[in-house]
Amino acid sequence: MHISRQEYARRRKALMAQMEPNSIAVLPAAQVYVRNRDVEHQYRQDSDFQYLTGFPEPEAVAVLIPGREHGEYVLFCREKDKERELWDGYRAGQEGAVSEYGADDAFPISDVDDILPGLIEGRERVYYAMGANQDFDRRLTNWINVIRSKARLGASPPNEFVALDHLLHDMRLYKSAAEIKVMQAAAEISAQAHIRAMQVCRPGAYEYQLEAELQHTFMRHGSRSPAYSSIVAAGRNGCILHYTENTSQIRDGDLILIDAGCELDCYASDITRTFPANGRFSTEQRAIYDIVLAAQHAAFEVIAPGRHWNESHEATVRVITAGLLELGLLKGDLEELIANETYKRFYMHRAGHWLGMDVHDVGDYRVGGEWRELETGMVMTVEPGIYIAPDDDSVPRKWRGIGVRIEDDVVVTKSGCEILSGSVPKDPDEIEALMAEARQGAGVPA
Repeated sequence: MHISRQEYARRRKALMAQMEPNSIAVLPAAQVYVRNRDVEHQYRQDSDFQYLTGFPEPEAVAVLIPGREHGEYVLFCREKDKERELWDGYRAGQEGAVSEYGADDAFPISDVDDILPGLIEGRERVYYAMGANQDFDRRLTNWINVIRSKARLGASPPNEFVALDHLLHDMRLYKSAAEIKVMQAAAEISAQAHIRAMQVCRPGAYEYQLEAELQHTFMRHGSRSPAYSSIVAAGRNGCILHYTENTSQIRDGDLILIDAGCELDCYASDITRTFPANGRFSTEQRAIYDIVLAAQHAAFEVIAPGRHWNESHEATVRVITAGLLELGLLKGDLEELIANETYKRFYMHRAGHWLGMDVHDVGDYRVGGEWRELETGMVMTVEPGIYIAPDDDSVPRKWRGIGVRIEDDVVVTKSGCEILSGSVPKDPDEIEALMAEARQGAGVPA
């Protein structure tokens, strides 16, 4: 499941078509980060660099020069080195950069200080994401200063820097058919992982044991890593929005909130399900769960081309506030509770975010001060939730410590939206039936 060379080439052409004449774009690859002493974190390419090149190696710089006679796409990368490849793995080298990754021209990264200033010289504008990589910021600034120092000799330095990420991130917001296919595959792998966690969950197990099942399923189906740190939160831990310790023991009567998704070919999935550890929702758990599920359905109804970004959030707020009012957890007038944001005591986050190469993907939510209108090909999450703090003594004890979130990945279509992660059960009766079947198969009493 990969993006084709042809699509990467189309992306570069589309970006260059938006650049001003006589300009140049420069993108560095992601840096390698040390985890501890001489051990490195698993390398993951910078999303913008990956989006335009598909090149997976560190120590690389991509340069786009519209109209350049000898080729518009130049890639600086590591040279082939048999000894280093013996230790660290395959390198494409300059030949591979051209033959495998579509570069028009390729040079050793060791020559970037000598060659890149010459490519920049004479260009009026440099498109670059200033501030994203401070080490490279300094190098680029030094190159510009070198060109400026030669102005008396006829050198022509650029007149301005232009924010490359502004153009690029708007492009990334609209997913192609190939991108959606990869994201659908990622969502399906993550769905299988969530189902597996429901099937094996038992009171007495530990959160990290469910996390292990998630990771096993991700990798067994071809994903090399989670898209973000998996949240496996039992009981009161479900009221901690970004809980990632995953070390607590699961107790009978706990709800389990799992927020986890795999990454596939640098594209993320992001799914949350909440289910009972013992396979049966309590009356109070079911009441809160039903409100959150209804809120998510209400959001789906208003996701379509021409609807604005915030409508789905507003829909979840209304359903959740009305539901909490009906249960007596909020008191007052519905419209006043919404206007005063009283619901934020139990529902403190927004209903979703853009999704793509980054979990919280790039793209503006407002344009010209107004909420952005949704368009075909945008991908977003929908994740309403209710969290009743375990120490909230203003509500009856039976409600305290209940945390419920339900999250799915959706793509905006011509007629509405399509749920990419829909194969994970979320109807409470279906969840209970799935868990009961798994227990019977394992010889565990339902």
